[in-house]
Amino acid sequence: MDSTPSSSTISKSVVLVLRVLTFVFLLIALILIAIDKGTEDTTNGPIEVKFNDIHAYRYMLSTIVIGFAYNLLQLGLSIFNVVSGNRVISGDGAYFFDFFGDKIISYLILSGSASGFGVSNDLHSFFKAQELPFNSFFAKANASATLLLIAFLFTSIASIFTSLALPKKT
Repeated sequence: MDSTPSSSTISKSVVLVLRVLTFVFLLIALILIAIDKGTEDTTNGPIEVKFNDIHAYRYMLSTIVIGFAYNLLQLGLSIFNVVSGNRVISGDGAYFFDFFGDKIISYLILSGSASGFGVSNDLHSFFKAQELPFNSFFAKANASATLLLIAFLFTSIASIFTSLALPKKT
């Protein structure tokens, strides 16, 4: 008897690992952006900036939350699939849901990361010119955007594996 796992089992396990990694990176990105605030002293008193004062950071938080919710759902479905060997949803629809869901969520996550990087660079330059660097504030936001970018990479790799599982129609 051959004891080597089938390529289907390996693929399911790889997708599960990718979903766990995406979950971890989204969770850390969520925590970093949610606690992000900065204070700078000026002649008129301290100025405080929080992540929710900047629309692009609120968008980034929204993409993290949406990606987190989708990934949590897919994580549960993947665990069930690996443990039981069966899919919760039978038929071709489940494969299409996985594929298109991964594609849409990965691009949404990427857009959140890009908006975070873009506004961080623009505003950091602006505040630095005003002699208000807010270095730690923008460092945390950039760290969150970086983790979001890594989560995009894991989700996009998972979408490659889910595309391989699509039913072949002739």
